[in-house]
Amino acid sequence: MQRIVPNAQYNLAAPESAAVRVAGYQRRRMFERFMHLMGPCEADDILDIGVTSERSYGSSNYFEKWYPHKARITASGLDDASFLAEEYPGLRFVKADGRALPFEDDAFEFVHSSAVIEHVGDADQQARLVGECARVARKGFFITTPNRWFPIEFHTVTPLLHWLPPATFRAIMRRIGMDFFAQESNLNLMSRAGLLAAARNAGADARFDLAVHSVSLGGWPSNLLLVGVARP
Repeated sequence: MQRIVPNAQYNLAAPESAAVRVAGYQRRRMFERFMHLMGPCEADDILDIGVTSERSYGSSNYFEKWYPHKARITASGLDDASFLAEEYPGLRFVKADGRALPFEDDAFEFVHSSAVIEHVGDADQQARLVGECARVARKGFFITTPNRWFPIEFHTVTPLLHWLPPATFRAIMRRIGMDFFAQESNLNLMSRAGLLAAARNAGADARFDLAVHSVSLGGWPSNLLLVGVARP
């Protein structure tokens, strides 16, 4: 059987597909929620974790594209996305793993990370990512992920299979040639409860008030937003 390989955004959808257009619309809504809930000002330094080398989608690296104060952004990820510093003068790119960031405590006012936490591995690795976001953020952090309980799985563009027990879902992925998504290290979908558990297991609730918000599609929460706001 032919093996299906995703792009650098861990996605199978074609650039001009309806799925990508819908995803771009949802990303715009999530960006607007970041601006509303975090309320960053021009002087705030922001770390964006998880920038990608994939450039075929109109909303690729959307935070860098839409945030107005480019010189306050540090963009970080495992991909080589150094082109962002050329595209947006003043922006800084640092190649790094979000689970082990090379920054001091409270190095940034805010940390933003979109659709990364479901790709870092098991629950312990997901907690490590949240813990690092909380460690380097002074005012707050904002982490997005697709909702496991939305009927369509965004990366594979398959319906309902991801509602099965994880072991069963992964076995089916292997059977249909999607071995990449059968690996927990590449795809580990999250729920509201899982996000909150990751944050609490990371100790983020010691400094931040935690909440899980969402954006919906067709009245169904499609993306979850883990928000941590520093206590006064």
